[in-house]
Amino acid sequence: MTSRLFSAAVRTTRAVAASFNKSSLLQEGKVLAAAASTCRGKVSSLVSLSSHGDYQSAYRQWISGALVLPAAVYMLQDPSAEAAELERTFIAIKPDGVQRGLISEIVSRFERKGYKLVAIKLVVPSKEFAEQHYYDLKERPFFNGLCEFLSSGPVLAMVWEGQGVIKYGRKLIGATDPQNSEPGTIRGDLAIIVGRNIIHGSDGLETAKNEINLWFKPEELVNYAHNSENWLYGK
Repeated sequence: MTSRLFSAAVRTTRAVAASFNKSSLLQEGKVLAAAASTCRGKVSSLVSLSSHGDYQSAYRQWISGALVLPAAVYMLQDPSAEAAELERTFIAIKPDGVQRGLISEIVSRFERKGYKLVAIKLVVPSKEFAEQHYYDLKERPFFNGLCEFLSSGPVLAMVWEGQGVIKYGRKLIGATDPQNSEPGTIRGDLAIIVGRNIIHGSDGLETAKNEINLWFKPEELVNYAHNSENWLYGK
């Protein structure tokens, strides 16, 4: 019974929270916190009522306050309870991945996860362009070889959109060294050595913005609603 009541409390709280903007949520949270504190104090009095005929009535009266309000306070005050913002990340299938015919395999993994493809093109970058892409590694001894490889053949450049796509996109890809990548990841399943790890993915929000701006013009990014979003995010 308790689990059913708590589930109902969470559903009620979400419905209430959805009707407020951020600023009003903070104010509402303070009010609910105070109310919840009062209710929790009164719930303890149920024990003393257990020997009287009005116990069931008192139980029904206070259980909603005991469960719904604390749950509401938690959801309103806990940042993790709020829906994440949609974000975009840059993903590139390197020349080795293209040459090995892994495009459909890699694209399907992002699609099955639920991310939305908003830009894609096949290009052969120049070495100068590759140097711009890897500019943060220019002091590394392998920088020249890295740029030569990226510019050695066609690269499938993509932009994917979704909640948490930057962080989880990296999880889908796996560790830089395929030997350290978990089975189930792209590199863990499809690559063997670091120098041929088949795919690149942005490692942070600012990096994603810079890489998207480097590889794509604004008009090449497509904004559209996908039918699956209602089932993915509950919109």
